[in-house]
Amino acid sequence: MERGVVRTFDLCPDGIRIVVPWDVIGVGMSVFVPCLDALKAVEEFEKIASSRGWYIDARIGISKGKYGVRIWRIM
Repeated sequence: MERGVVRTFDLCPDGIRIVVPWDVIGVGMSVFVPCLDALKAVEEFEKIASSRGWYIDARIGISKGKYGVRIWRIM
């Protein structure tokens, strides 16, 4: 399986590159990333948020029938 070029701010919890539009996520907004390795996704989210000076709240769960992680930018 080819995962493509993973850039600094891309997620790749299951080996598949996920591009998140970080520049348009404002305080109070959320993004859901469907994935199987939710704990790894949370780790990746936290690392990216920390590098941007953001605080996030991450919740593992199901959205529209898909398992994954939803994060909210809280600051």
